[in-house]
Amino acid sequence: MRVSVIQMNQGSDKSANLDQARRLVEAAVAADRPDLVSLPETWTNLGGGREARRLAAERLPAPGGTGGEAYETLRGLARAHRIHVHGGSIIEDGGEKLFNTTLVFDPEGREIARYRKIHLFDITGPDGTGYRESALYGAGEALVTFEAGGLTFGCTICYDIRFAEHYIALRRLGAEAILVPSNFTLQTGKDHWEVLMRARAIESQCWIIAAASWGQYEERGATRFVYGHSLIADPWGHVVAKASDGTGWATARLDPALTARVRRDMPVLAHRDARRVAL
Repeated sequence: MRVSVIQMNQGSDKSANLDQARRLVEAAVAADRPDLVSLPETWTNLGGGREARRLAAERLPAPGGTGGEAYETLRGLARAHRIHVHGGSIIEDGGEKLFNTTLVFDPEGREIARYRKIHLFDITGPDGTGYRESALYGAGEALVTFEAGGLTFGCTICYDIRFAEHYIALRRLGAEAILVPSNFTLQTGKDHWEVLMRARAIESQCWIIAAASWGQYEERGATRFVYGHSLIADPWGHVVAKASDGTGWATARLDPALTARVRRDMPVLAHRDARRVAL
């Protein structure tokens, strides 16, 4: 199965972000013929403050219903190219709270997975900049997997990557590959991005598929930067595809035989279950 991670430089203009996503997906499909494409975290909006986020938010339909612009864009790309589309995440209007939500569509344009980000980004960066995702977003409560191309994929979003138990739990649910759409800050990304992605791949013995946003954006009068470097890592922890600076994509082939061999030769999950202790 071939997978492409799309690297965007989105801003607060939702229509422009939709157009950029369409162009990049179409270019990746034409060049690399992936079976699945993955977009970054909140690819419909980055920056502009609370009002811009609320304007970009969409009410999600019941299965089979008609959704908003981003929802229908994802569905249309899946149908048009006969591929699975993992929609990174969009901003879901959940009523009192927004949610940072992943949507996945199959080649028929049917929604097959919906995941709300569990771990919210409430941190202070190395330069003193504060991020308080929970001030606007609610947290998800459920682990989510889906089937595509004969493989089981697990859903996570950005800050989830720092919680190893989340990835082990997805492995226990049968995940062979785990998606990590992200908006990693430049300061945390340059030190932690690849280390964390490779560590989660090694620990879970899953492919890690991480589409990321790159470049600068404006947030309440300040210029901020996100790291990019979208990548795919194999279950041994090797980075097998990686995007450079700028917008674009990277593509790799997921090999189930490699996954099986790594798990057979180093059965860490069986060892973990046999030696489980309270820590």
